[in-house]
Amino acid sequence: MQRLKVEVLVPNEHVEAILVALHASGAGRIGAYDHCVSLWRVGGRWRPLLGASPHSGQVGEVMSGSETKVESVCDVSQARKLIDAIRAAHPYEEPVIHLLPLHEPSTVALT
Repeated sequence: MQRLKVEVLVPNEHVEAILVALHASGAGRIGAYDHCVSLWRVGGRWRPLLGASPHSGQVGEVMSGSETKVESVCDVSQARKLIDAIRAAHPYEEPVIHLLPLHEPSTVALT
């Protein structure tokens, strides 16, 4: 079964809402464990362009701030439900969501 690494950048005050969305859509299960995530405090920079409706910042101004990078895993079959759940819970107009294919050690021939 193909698995994906999920990465989402979110304002610190919205992390819990994203975690609820992740777990409600089935992400974060590893073996006999669930709700598995890593949380990383990161700094971000962005500039809203004309037509944007930014969560924070002003159109045309380069902004910077603190965010949390939430990392977890899911099955490929859960990806659409997961993306929809994250977008529904996320405050950003354009949330940063990365889905990266995983090559898990149990499925890779090691020489």
